[in-house]
Amino acid sequence: MATTIATLRSRLRIDLSEATVSRWADADLDRHIQHAVRDLNRASPREMKDTSLSVSDPASRDVDVSSLAGLIEVVAVEYPVGSYPKRLRHFELWGSTLTLLTQETPVAGASLYVYYTAQHTVDASTSTLPEHLEDIALVGAAGYALLDYAASLDNTVTVGVNAPGQLRAQANDLLMQFRQDLTALKRERYRVVQTGELWTEDNR
Repeated sequence: MATTIATLRSRLRIDLSEATVSRWADADLDRHIQHAVRDLNRASPREMKDTSLSVSDPASRDVDVSSLAGLIEVVAVEYPVGSYPKRLRHFELWGSTLTLLTQETPVAGASLYVYYTAQHTVDASTSTLPEHLEDIALVGAAGYALLDYAASLDNTVTVGVNAPGQLRAQANDLLMQFRQDLTALKRERYRVVQTGELWTEDNR
């Protein structure tokens, strides 16, 4: 069964010890899940490869990349394709136009591969988060949910486990763990050469 935001919401309710709707409406938990996913996108986005693009006819160094859904950044461009080692070219990206910085004009109709990062998607039908990122997202979502609930109790008189101070302390512990996980994910990605600095040809 495919993971959806409803699946993650059910798991989040278990983590929050709330099997039925009491403190949080479904929409509130969905908002906190999406908040955590946005944070994850900055630390560990999807690593994608698009093989559908080609040089325009008539030939141009400019390539429209608006079809790359959820694009965060282009990491590398392979042209021509199929060589070993790969011919990874210098490029510029402005808006949705990628420009190959090659001395020669590309061949009209020739394929090119774009390696890029994209946002994770979590909605009513699917989730692109791998299992280990789901677990991290739920830690962050739980922290955001508890912090939000604690804020709603600030003007009320409560004692015991539902006191705002205790809820806020629990939320901060979860969010500290979430930020540590994000930092670890970022470090794992530092092995990738930064955007636009990958190439294998001697000349442009």
